[in-house]
Amino acid sequence: MIEMFFDCSSPWTYLAFHNIQPMAAELGVTIRWRPFMVGGVFNTVNPSVYEGRKAPVPLKARYSGKDLQDWARLAGLKIKMPPSVFPVNSVKVMRGCLVLEPQGKLIPFATAAFEAYWTHDRDISRDDVVADICAASGVDAAALFDAISRQEIKDALHANTAELIQRGGFGSPTIFVGGDDMYFGNDRLPLVRAAVERALANRD
Repeated sequence: MIEMFFDCSSPWTYLAFHNIQPMAAELGVTIRWRPFMVGGVFNTVNPSVYEGRKAPVPLKARYSGKDLQDWARLAGLKIKMPPSVFPVNSVKVMRGCLVLEPQGKLIPFATAAFEAYWTHDRDISRDDVVADICAASGVDAAALFDAISRQEIKDALHANTAELIQRGGFGSPTIFVGGDDMYFGNDRLPLVRAAVERALANRD
């Protein structure tokens, strides 16, 4: 019913990742988690993101910062923006999410990664930080590092990224309901809820 393409390098994705889980549980539907690399999407179909970072509109940037903190407060999350390293290379973490999803450990691992970067301002591209994320989420770090170095995992992350582009996505988080009904961003979750409710009603 719900697919969520996500990259831990986005604060808005942290909010959506946190907020969508209780919503899905309340509605009685599952979430198919789709890790991908948002930088690959930006490079291919949304390079204006980089221009906006180079020359931000001061008034808009000031409001965006307030908006993020308002959402974080509402969700009960602490988000440091900007973190010391931004943007961050999240490829190891996102490959890790792919490895851990079949084991049922994606959610605790991704949660720990989001918290490490966005709450505790730690560089999730570093091996020692990834190892700490593993420890916090009950994951064997040595096994994870071995797995994320495998070509099939690298290829799977590239494939998810290419698939999102093919399906019309341009950033993170991107959520699909019923396969082709796309929503972008944490603030679209009320619309996602409504779409799921419609789909459930039509199923009856």
